Amino acid sequence: MKTQSKRYMLESETKWEVPAPGIRRQVMAYDGQLMLVKVVFETGAVGTQHQHYHSQATYVVSGKFELNIEGDKRILTAGDSYYVAPDEMHGCVCLEAGILIDTFSPMRADFLNAQ
Repeated sequence: MKTQSKRYMLESETKWEVPAPGIRRQVMAYDGQLMLVKVVFETGAVGTQHQHYHSQATYVVSGKFELNIEGDKRILTAGDSYYVAPDEMHGCVCLEAGILIDTFSPMRADFLNAQ
């Protein structure tokens, strides 16, 4: 059986999850090899330090975030992006409310199980 999203994933029809205080996550298009996730942060929300075996590339749509990847801290704003290699510790603090677009390879099965 193939694991994949519907062809068209409309924001108004896609469920939001709350993985942590001040954070909402919306799993968008995916298949077994790729996943796109929109994450909305309120000011002060913390993406707790964690690691996973997936490659991750993230685009900052809006807001201001302090990223910490393996102890390397940077401030990112709209238009910036970052890459997290498999098994690297990473997390963030939202300094100004904003939106991140996360991509994962392979897809995050744990995100689908949370729905």
